[in-house]
Amino acid sequence: MSDTELEQMTDAERAMMEEWGDGTDSGAAKADATPSFDGGFDEEEDGGTRILNQDEIDSLLGFDDEISGGEEMSGVMALINSAMVNYERLPMLDIVFDRLVRLMSTSLRNLTSDNVEVSLDQVSTVRFGDYMNSIPLPAMLSVFKAEEWDNNGLLVTDSALIYSVVDVLLGGRKGTPAIRVEGRPYTTIETKLVERMVGVTLSDLSTAFDPLAPVSFQLDRMETNPRFATITQSGNACVLARLRVDMGDRGGRIEILIPYATLEPIRELLLQMFMGEKFGRDSIWENHLTQELYKTEVQLQAVLAEKTVSLHDLLNWKVGTRVVFNTSVDDDLELRCGHFPMFRGPVGQKQGNIAVRVERYIPPEKDDQ
Repeated sequence: MSDTELEQMTDAERAMMEEWGDGTDSGAAKADATPSFDGGFDEEEDGGTRILNQDEIDSLLGFDDEISGGEEMSGVMALINSAMVNYERLPMLDIVFDRLVRLMSTSLRNLTSDNVEVSLDQVSTVRFGDYMNSIPLPAMLSVFKAEEWDNNGLLVTDSALIYSVVDVLLGGRKGTPAIRVEGRPYTTIETKLVERMVGVTLSDLSTAFDPLAPVSFQLDRMETNPRFATITQSGNACVLARLRVDMGDRGGRIEILIPYATLEPIRELLLQMFMGEKFGRDSIWENHLTQELYKTEVQLQAVLAEKTVSLHDLLNWKVGTRVVFNTSVDDDLELRCGHFPMFRGPVGQKQGNIAVRVERYIPPEKDDQ
């Protein structure tokens, strides 16, 4: 704008131009606070509220890539999976799997004639569908059935342990890692050798459950495709036990997956804190109390007859008033302990005393509430 045009402007127009200039400056300042393209947000220079950056948002939502699978989830994902994590703790399962580890160490040593070490890595709760999607393939999935509980479980053997067992059973040299041939189906020999190991593992698992409840785990079938090894709904909670099997320089993992529906028949036993728990019961004190109760004196009342009268008639009774009962000599009398009827029988006389012979026991009435 030229100097001549500025001179011709009125005072009102000059004031309007100044306001436009202030608005332009404030708009530029606001533009500086726009989100940047690096995933974060710049803070305002006037000390305004701080805005979360992308890493903090990911951590809040539970999508942080740095969190490993063994650590607990947080944020929104923890809320989503809260029903699974807090489903139910079964303390006795830890003892069962500890016994399984000791039994498997001995059984696999006898099977392979080698120094075998079995360790328990983790016992956790997972959803069946999530676990099936996380199985690293190739693997061998063994579906077994609990005969007494009439339900199924799953035993997964990874490829490293499969080739290690095949190498050991077929006379492979010690100190030489097993040769893996990926990308091909397992042969019949490999399947049969792994089936022997699975049979030994299931037998030890049955023995581990024996102190709680006798159960027999029988191998149903072996699959290599997780789609054909579905034993329950994808959203159902399951107990997952991860076992590590080391045979010198060779080894692998065995994972045992048991749905909660399979463990339901012995749920009360698995809730115990230790083996044989009786929740405070003392057999010595119980026997003593029982013997003392047998010595307790109990008073029995023989009820000759009962009759219901009104309060008006009862107040009119006088000395000598005769009350007639609808009871004959041949009717049975009722023996009561307090207010509870116990026995019934005929009345008679023995050695100058009135006697009642017990002929029938009166069962207690069931409380409908």
